[in-house]
Amino acid sequence: MKNLFTIVCLGIVLSVSAQTKSIKNSPVLTEGTPESVGMSSERLARIETMCAEAVAQGDVPGIVALVVRQGKIILYKSYGKADNQSGRNLKRDDIFRIASQSKAITSTAVMMLWEEGKFKLDDPISKYIPEFKNPQVLKSFQYKDTSYTTTPATGEITIRQLLSHTSGLGYGIIDGDERMKMIYQKAGVTDLFTTENITIAESVKKLAKLPLHSNPGEKFTYSEGLDVMGYLIEVVSGMPFDQYLRKHLFEPLGMNDTWFYLPAEKAGRLVSVQQKNEKGEWSRYPVTFYDPDYPIKGAKKFFSGGAGLSSTAKDYATLLQMYLNGGELNGIRILSRTTVETILSNQSGNTWGGPEKFFGLAFSVVTQRGEETGAMSSAGTFEWGGYFNTQYFADPKEKIIGIIMKQTQGNVNDNTGWKFRQLVGQALDD
Repeated sequence: MKNLFTIVCLGIVLSVSAQTKSIKNSPVLTEGTPESVGMSSERLARIETMCAEAVAQGDVPGIVALVVRQGKIILYKSYGKADNQSGRNLKRDDIFRIASQSKAITSTAVMMLWEEGKFKLDDPISKYIPEFKNPQVLKSFQYKDTSYTTTPATGEITIRQLLSHTSGLGYGIIDGDERMKMIYQKAGVTDLFTTENITIAESVKKLAKLPLHSNPGEKFTYSEGLDVMGYLIEVVSGMPFDQYLRKHLFEPLGMNDTWFYLPAEKAGRLVSVQQKNEKGEWSRYPVTFYDPDYPIKGAKKFFSGGAGLSSTAKDYATLLQMYLNGGELNGIRILSRTTVETILSNQSGNTWGGPEKFFGLAFSVVTQRGEETGAMSSAGTFEWGGYFNTQYFADPKEKIIGIIMKQTQGNVNDNTGWKFRQLVGQALDD
């Protein structure tokens, strides 16, 4: 009887923590014709021409472009090479390092736990990660020995501020402030991705001891806040971050090609990061402060919520379609409609984006003024991109998703990002 009671209780716990069935049942992404969803095949062909020309002109080594409208994939093609050194052709289901596109995935997982009542958005992060108690703001800095002084912050860092990049944290190696780069490097903070044997818990606890750019809530500073959120997920869920995403987000949505570190059977689909060499030819990007082959080698222990995931264009479109559906896909409720509305609301005030955009809890969002520029899609469109030259947008008004994936570093003459978005909009024919 005691064992039966234990099993029943365990079943209740598991059912509460799992994503729920929905009374809605929006279909998974399937392919359709442009005309069936009010798009022009002839005008979509301009995207194909643009992508092919960009590869032929040497602006990028390869591109995967994907367009969805009303849940139908109406353009999903690859152009160029996945690796110029070996001559491997790019396939549309190849896997890309999505870097900062990981942030929206991490934010989604945070809000899933918020829906379970695990925390409040305005809770201080120190309630769950005590090392963040009593934050300090950088006051002075000595370049000769990297010593610095601080002053107490005016308040504690909150979960909301970490999600909206208003916490005051910095971003180490890619920070705009040279002082912060030096402070983070000296402290041994892991900024983006690594093959080294370190965990997010270890890195985040080092980060917690460092000074802030500014007082929490004072200004927008792009930061490692989403790495902190990855560790928060481990703390409040009791699961390793990668396992939580796999069980509660990727498997329910069928995002089977999205991983921090690729299984051996998927490693051959990873696209190379490439740069232009001195001869003007595409070559593999070398090891610098990181090894670009981190998704397939090394310790495979660092689950960066801000930059560590790799994925395909279709997998990422699946996540965005769930958002366009108000938090549901294929009869599975990931987030409530009201939670999606909160995520897409202005959480950054006037600290970022000017009159054309604001930042929510996962995405940059276009305002009415942004729509009026003619280049940013409809008001309410949410968007972002990644360090290795990937971009996406999702337009709730027009029910359109656009994703363009490349893998480059260094100086490149690449205009495909803005051209793609413009050409998607001009293909409407309804």
